Amino acid sequence: MSRLISFVIPCYGSERTIEDVVNEILDLNSEHPEDEYEIILVNDCSPDHVWDKICMLTYKHSNIRGINLCRNFGQHAALLAGYRHTNGEIVVSLDDDGQIAVEDTYKIIDKLDQGYDVVYGKYKVKQHSKFRNWGSWLNRTMMAYMVDLPKDFKGSSFFAAKRFIIDEIGKYQNPYVYLSGLVFRSTNNITSIFVGHRSRKEGCSGYSLKKLIALWVNGATSFSVKPLRISTFLGFLFAVIGMFGACAIIINKLIHPNMAAGWSSLISVILLLGGILLVSLGLIGEYVGRIYLCLNKTPQYVIRDYESGTKGNSTPDED
Repeated sequence: MSRLISFVIPCYGSERTIEDVVNEILDLNSEHPEDEYEIILVNDCSPDHVWDKICMLTYKHSNIRGINLCRNFGQHAALLAGYRHTNGEIVVSLDDDGQIAVEDTYKIIDKLDQGYDVVYGKYKVKQHSKFRNWGSWLNRTMMAYMVDLPKDFKGSSFFAAKRFIIDEIGKYQNPYVYLSGLVFRSTNNITSIFVGHRSRKEGCSGYSLKKLIALWVNGATSFSVKPLRISTFLGFLFAVIGMFGACAIIINKLIHPNMAAGWSSLISVILLLGGILLVSLGLIGEYVGRIYLCLNKTPQYVIRDYESGTKGNSTPDED
């Protein structure tokens, strides 16, 4: 029975690799003619000429469409923009750098057919840099606590989801898009399977330290109030420590009246408590700021151009 499979690929700095990724998908489809397919390429305001490459691909292939965002909104927002233009009953997300083994797509789809709602690809050996691997580990550890992921769960940017999950994700209207949070708040019928991972042929990862920190903050504050609970716990903990410390100092002073005042220890305590207070206030400010931006209806993304291979065939910009 024929079914439509949608591939969504966010593009940034991939002028030299995106055509190879698309060709791998085309080869995959020729091996599985029983299924139809569509490819959505989303240019996340890449500084190179990847949009020209996307336009060329849309004119060569009628089942490829391109979306051009006005500025760099981030990988997750770009994926969300692509999801809203898909029609497939299965939606596959993957990267544009050629590191993902596209031929393993049907391993994920076959696992999806066993009854799961979402199936992630995971890697036995990651061909990323040590910095990127560390960032991925930290992000996964944080998410395991924030949204109660299974402890043994490992995922990646290569995953497939059923239509109703994509539709549910598409209902999200707030500006801070974090796909893992959206997926795991929609279903817990999720698993992962080992897939191949290759060395990077061109360029380097688009995730700088600044972008990784922004991703962590986004994941920590968008779908959980646990950071606020942590700050509350720290407040109680140090209040109790301070109370016992004050009692100990008073008792020691009564026993040793001539004891000199400990200015260095006092300053250390003030600095420690002041730092904790500032971090807690920063967390509260982050939540309040996000509430303001959500009420202000800050757009998740803005589409500049839409290409479907036919001149004049375009859709209006979306927020």
